[in-house]
Amino acid sequence: VQLQASGGGLVQAGGSLRLSCAASGRTFSSYAMGWFRQAPGKEREFVAAISRGGTSTFYADSVKGRFTISRDNAKNTVYLQMTSLKPEDTAVYYCAAVRDLFDSSRYPQNAYDYWGQGTLVTVSS
Repeated sequence: VQLQASGGGLVQAGGSLRLSCAASGRTFSSYAMGWFRQAPGKEREFVAAISRGGTSTFYADSVKGRFTISRDNAKNTVYLQMTSLKPEDTAVYYCAAVRDLFDSSRYPQNAYDYWGQGTLVTVSS
């Protein structure tokens, strides 16, 4: 699976952005998808995940209620809608895929097999 993230950019605090992650291959619907981020000088952290069929989602506490993850298996794409953005959301955002054997969104970061190249989100105050 090859992943291509896009949609990052510069936005003012309180604004919104939608990230997209397009996947290659015909088995996209077999994978749970996750979004992670890495801020300068910090470790990569989990943001949100969605199960292969989209029935289960999971969010980091820091983004719950502000971010929404969704997927379109017909388009091999996963999205991250980000609203009420804060300066602390500034980071490079990565999408990742893990073979979803349990129809779950709760896989640890080290279980993800495939990673995209990242897209930069900058939130100005």
